[in-house]
Amino acid sequence: MYVLLFFFALFFAAGIYFVLADTLNLPALAATKAVLTVARQDKKQTMNLETVIFELSSRLSRFITIDGYKRRKLEASLKSAGMKLTPETYLAKAWVKAGLTAFFILPVLPIFPILAPVILFLAVAIFFRERQAADEMVRQKREKIEYELPRFVSTISQELKASRDVLSILKSYQKNAEESFKQELEITIADMKSGNEETALTRFEARIGSTMLSDVVRGLISVKRGDNSTAYFEMLSHDFKLLELQRLKLVAMKRPGKVRKYSFFMLGCLLLMYLGVLGYEIMHAFGKLF
Repeated sequence: MYVLLFFFALFFAAGIYFVLADTLNLPALAATKAVLTVARQDKKQTMNLETVIFELSSRLSRFITIDGYKRRKLEASLKSAGMKLTPETYLAKAWVKAGLTAFFILPVLPIFPILAPVILFLAVAIFFRERQAADEMVRQKREKIEYELPRFVSTISQELKASRDVLSILKSYQKNAEESFKQELEITIADMKSGNEETALTRFEARIGSTMLSDVVRGLISVKRGDNSTAYFEMLSHDFKLLELQRLKLVAMKRPGKVRKYSFFMLGCLLLMYLGVLGYEIMHAFGKLF
């Protein structure tokens, strides 16, 4: 009976989806999948489930309203994270994923009622994780860029001794930059070519939102204005190297804690091995005695 109830709920949900898709004139699943695959930056193949989630999110986004400040902030985070979604669709996507997860309560409730609170907790966790996905991607991108800034500043301090052309310095460094920083430099270089260079550098600083990058951009703008910033970048390179050493020390301090659990696991395996051999020999000896 429970199996029949499960399949009834499954086919009933599928039937409702197809009826609503025909009523609302939704585009074909293959067409939406192709559009999402082309729009992705990592060029991975889009799965059918992602396509369905995007369709439902785009429909639900019409009923979501965001005030001006929150919308601008979320729009900037999505742009910096490389997510080509409107803020309404982004929030709707979190609701859709949480709702689809919570939907599994219906077939599970008659069979395993004890799992219903677990699924509900999982739905809430997915909702908050999806809401923070853009901020998390921006944070990871900022950390990757900040890891590379000491090398970038050191290169600038050396290049300024021979040239004061900021655009050419950025172009030459872009060829060997890490992927996240390379993308941002590509955007900045194109912005500098098409408009005011100081404004482009200011937008570069605003997109990342890093205090370390703000110091670098301030020095580059002073170079554009004709100041002799060689000493400034040499001091900045020295400070960034100290920050990099502190960061590496923190990473090294965290390593023993991560390795410790594996050490205990290996110790347990060795004890089991010796105790197993010892127990076998003891049982073998008792067998000879009796």
